[in-house]
Amino acid sequence: MTFCRCRDDVTTPIGLAAVPEWLQGTLLRNGPGLFKVGDTEYNHWFDGMALIHSFTFKDGDVYYRSKFLRSDTFKKNTQANKIVVSEFGTMIYPDPCKNIFSKAFSYLLAAIPDFTDNNLINIIRYGEDYYASSEVNYMNQIDPVTLDVIGKMNYRNHIALNMATAHPHYDDEGNTYNMGTALMRFGMPNYVIFKVPVNASDKEHKKPALRKVKQVCSIPFRSTLFPSYFHSFGMTENYIIFVEQPFKLDILRLATAIFRSVNWASCLKYDKEDITLIHLVDKKTGKAVSTKFYTDALVVFHHINAYEDDGHVVFDMITYKDSNLYEMFYLVNLRKETHEFIESNMGNFSPPICQRFVLPLTVDKDTPKGTNLVSLKDTTAKAVMQRDGSLYCLPDTIFEGLELPGINYKLNGKKYRYFYGSRVEWTPHPNKVIGKVDIVTRKYIEWTEEDCYPSEPVFVASSGAMEEDDGVILSSVISLNPKKSPFMLVLNAKTFEEIARASIDASIHMDLHGHFIPTQSTN
Repeated sequence: MTFCRCRDDVTTPIGLAAVPEWLQGTLLRNGPGLFKVGDTEYNHWFDGMALIHSFTFKDGDVYYRSKFLRSDTFKKNTQANKIVVSEFGTMIYPDPCKNIFSKAFSYLLAAIPDFTDNNLINIIRYGEDYYASSEVNYMNQIDPVTLDVIGKMNYRNHIALNMATAHPHYDDEGNTYNMGTALMRFGMPNYVIFKVPVNASDKEHKKPALRKVKQVCSIPFRSTLFPSYFHSFGMTENYIIFVEQPFKLDILRLATAIFRSVNWASCLKYDKEDITLIHLVDKKTGKAVSTKFYTDALVVFHHINAYEDDGHVVFDMITYKDSNLYEMFYLVNLRKETHEFIESNMGNFSPPICQRFVLPLTVDKDTPKGTNLVSLKDTTAKAVMQRDGSLYCLPDTIFEGLELPGINYKLNGKKYRYFYGSRVEWTPHPNKVIGKVDIVTRKYIEWTEEDCYPSEPVFVASSGAMEEDDGVILSSVISLNPKKSPFMLVLNAKTFEEIARASIDASIHMDLHGHFIPTQSTN
């Protein structure tokens, strides 16, 4: 598979027919865009150096721009003309001529290695600042217009974190909530939920928004040396939902990976015999609900949405029965022919399943064992009382096969009906379809085209929208057919009928996540 044929620093106008006049703003996208430096190559798709691209919609015209993220990692690699900074699936080993004992001591003292700042997962907002982000302590602030790096940011300078997600939540006021992990060097290890106020930026004095970060709460690890990996979390108006899954990070293995010649990816392990704990935290008090909620072992990367309904917290997420998704994205797998990939990996990967969990907020400990405390009528999800007063949660399966979910973000944390996503197939070319699921009727519609691979669908509400799906879906599309140019696709979000497309006179990459900035927010 050709992941991208990317050129650096591309700026070009592209023409679109029949673009809605109300569509004004910039869609920023982020993902891996460079997999070879000199004679060295990365091992995993999630290792490639970050390439940011933008589509700016203005008065019926569209402008495309792309630029490699000028991170310290990018600079070091390009200056050396080889990969010199370790990534998720590609470990770079120390120069044997250097004092290996000194380096070992510093690594073990810190417990956690100093990570790359190759922030390739998402574009996130704190205050009025925009950052290229991944899941480590470093971010790079970018100019959303020029895509230039403004400065490198370290969470540790503002809050005790080793890692943080690239999937924060934004409330109605514009405040940002996110979650991270505090490991060895910061006292007792905890999961940390924090908030950055909407007014935190100070551009006049060039002060970062993170200077006003406030911790909402902390949650102790269930196992000190094996914290749960998490890629996202859920949020309602009053609660944070954290799923402590049995997909775990081995801290000692992580701290010593470089000396045992293993990569960081190998430090993640799935324990299918364990349970999955569900933590429910009051946003205002920072205290966890006393009821123990749990379910069977699962793996989750993306939450879809969550809301409160008649004394319950409802949350939807994409789950797997194993942790093999990461394995599929090793480049040696993605470069296989379809038949070879299927033959060698048959049965190795579980499909993504959209599941709904429901947590009752009022729990009488004297309720008889085996009683289902979920009283909502629009779901088959259950929360069954156990002898010890805990609730065993059984999900309602909504749909199978979609990943990279998105919603009308105006309904984030509120009751909603539709979500959008990329249909996943276990082939070297997994994303061929984007679809829409009606959670009420369980109906599904999709867009697909031969030789085309759309990115994560992004919903943008129309001006004066009255219904949840009044708006458009935006997706950048690449093709394996050299005669077909990449293009920006605009769909009617209600019907998934094509409104417009624009061919792009540049080679673009298959990206991961992004952020739509309405025009008024870029001023």
